[in-house]
Amino acid sequence: MYLTQMDKTSTNCRFYRIDLLPGLFGDWALVREWGRVGSAGQTRTDWFDDEAQAKDARFELHMKKAKVGYD
Repeated sequence: MYLTQMDKTSTNCRFYRIDLLPGLFGDWALVREWGRVGSAGQTRTDWFDDEAQAKDARFELHMKKAKVGYD
């Protein structure tokens, strides 16, 4: 999932990328990458025991980002 936020008062454009990836041992990773468009950004990985937990976390994060203007 790739989200962007554009600030109308400046040329500041941000991105937020969210991916779900399976691990080698049945666990799931929620990988987030964020920063300014055109830059490498920062990365964070959170691990979950099953896919349902990871999907719930992704949904909560998506809703949180939507509230602050990410499309």
